[in-house]
Amino acid sequence: MSDNHLSDLTFSALDLAPALMQGIEEAGFTRCTPIQAQTLPFALAGRDIAGQAQTGTGKTAAFLVALFQNLLAKPAPATRTATAIRALVIAPTRELAVQIHQDALTLGRHTGLRIAVVFGGVDYEKQRRELEGGVDVLIGTPGRIIDYYKQHVFELREAQAVVLDEADRMFDLGFIADIRYMLRRLPPPEHRQSMLFSATLSQRVLELAYEHMNNPELVRIEPEKITADRVRQVIYYPAMEEKMPLLVGLLRKMDPHRTMVFVNTKRVAERLEDVLRANGIDAQALSGDVPQKKRLRFLQDFHEGKLAVLIATDVASRGLHIPEVSHVFNYDLPQDCADYVHRIGRTARAGAEGDAISFACEEYAVGLPDIEKFIGRKIPYEPISVDTLPELTWPPRRPFEARGGAGGARRGGGGGGPRGGGGGGRSGDRRGGGPRGGGGSRRGGGPR
Repeated sequence: MSDNHLSDLTFSALDLAPALMQGIEEAGFTRCTPIQAQTLPFALAGRDIAGQAQTGTGKTAAFLVALFQNLLAKPAPATRTATAIRALVIAPTRELAVQIHQDALTLGRHTGLRIAVVFGGVDYEKQRRELEGGVDVLIGTPGRIIDYYKQHVFELREAQAVVLDEADRMFDLGFIADIRYMLRRLPPPEHRQSMLFSATLSQRVLELAYEHMNNPELVRIEPEKITADRVRQVIYYPAMEEKMPLLVGLLRKMDPHRTMVFVNTKRVAERLEDVLRANGIDAQALSGDVPQKKRLRFLQDFHEGKLAVLIATDVASRGLHIPEVSHVFNYDLPQDCADYVHRIGRTARAGAEGDAISFACEEYAVGLPDIEKFIGRKIPYEPISVDTLPELTWPPRRPFEARGGAGGARRGGGGGGPRGGGGGGRSGDRRGGGPRGGGGSRRGGGPR
């Protein structure tokens, strides 16, 4: 694996506590990534941080290292109660909260700090009992954190630090009111350290930072400079009825061992799962309707290479750190240019290279010019050959209830039979994620 993505700054040069340094060394970290190198000197000095960084660039380790070091350097006051937490880390999705917790356990295993994670979809009482036993660092999603807080299971008034991860996604999922609720119940900004990380430091994210942080240091790592140069990008121009055969044909030809397929709606994700499985390709859709334990098992299987293809919407996949992804397919072109960069960046982690294959169909090709303008280049196109359009075995459609009730009936055009087009909106799996109106244009047929 390439280490060209690393900076010259080493963790050993940061004068970290020996217990923390031991965890860092056992995790195999030696040199800092750019986001770590630019944020840690400020964060370790106690400054607030507002950082722009894409998932997979090391931002989780950046805020965890700073968090642990500062908690070790400034012990809790003697007046601290048993249920008062010392630090709060808020993540927009359950999967991201779980990943942050796993990284925290790895890096902080020798610090003696008690770390807990809370999120919906799993044993409510078990998480509650763990909190009641007292924790130092609480990681979780907004809804479950507020639920326990309102029941006085833990206290915020003595918290020394707070971290907001994927702040822009908090807005997208409608969590911003919950975030403000928690921030207003923490000690004043000048009496705690605050760290905010976001894929983009948009105006709304900066407003949140300046309202609830103490003169934060702004650090920007431009995402398009991180990933686009290391990803081999190609685009096809299929007709709607060619999309599913083309995907199956390319998967068979490439035989990728760990592939992510991005779609714009949950309905298309579920239909793709059925079609790929019916044609001998081990695939699983990452949907909000899947019970949490199964979701975590699917992710673990994919991480270990036991699952070949993971199908996901941007909402379901944001924040997931999955190394060594061989290929990324944009089955539906995203409606947000930044999401294109986030998607293809999943196959260029930690300095590696990868392949990103996009389908510009009649439904979504209208967004291609904006994507190419955003990344500053034309995406090379490939013609569709006959051998990449195999005859498929078409499975029956799922019953209406199995597609998630009304959500499954959303206009998506992508379902099945031979017509495998994508839908006209962002997945509504989570709160605040209602449809955003698809581009129904048929332009962009382009050369084939």
